[in-house]
Amino acid sequence: MFLNYPLPMRLVALQKVTAPSFFQFKDRRYLSIMAESVSNNTGKKLIRIDVSSDTVCPWCFVGKRNLDKAIAASKDRFDFEINWHPFFLNPSAPKEGVNKLDFYREKFGSRAEGILARMTEIFKGLGLEYNMSGLTGNTLDSHRLINFAGQQGLDKQHKLAEELFLGYFTQAKYVGDR
Repeated sequence: MFLNYPLPMRLVALQKVTAPSFFQFKDRRYLSIMAESVSNNTGKKLIRIDVSSDTVCPWCFVGKRNLDKAIAASKDRFDFEINWHPFFLNPSAPKEGVNKLDFYREKFGSRAEGILARMTEIFKGLGLEYNMSGLTGNTLDSHRLINFAGQQGLDKQHKLAEELFLGYFTQAKYVGDR
């Protein structure tokens, strides 16, 4: 099982779904994944996955990385179509951005250092360096960009989500920077 760990994620089936067991989650909060299995002309089942995520949610990035691993391990049996949808962890976040580390310390108080240490370890396990420098803030423009990429093709949308996550979490890029 690739995604069998406690994450703030949620699997929501809107209709009866035939999906591999790696899409099962226990803790349900931030990343919403809806999966639907249909037949296609390649002889493989097509699994359509709708992901609701925020571009500043570290667990959403971890979930995306693990979803990518699960897809890679199953691509000989299934075709995948992934569609990203916006979710706003903080819809009233300032557009101009605020210091990311200060924001986390204010939001999480005495738990902040433990949370940051845990995320650093999680990211290290993915071969990434968790970077808390830079700004955080309103993610509306990043969601607009993801939507636009989806109009060009869902594969482009999925690749853009990866780039936005990498930029924000490992390169201190601000997702609200036009």
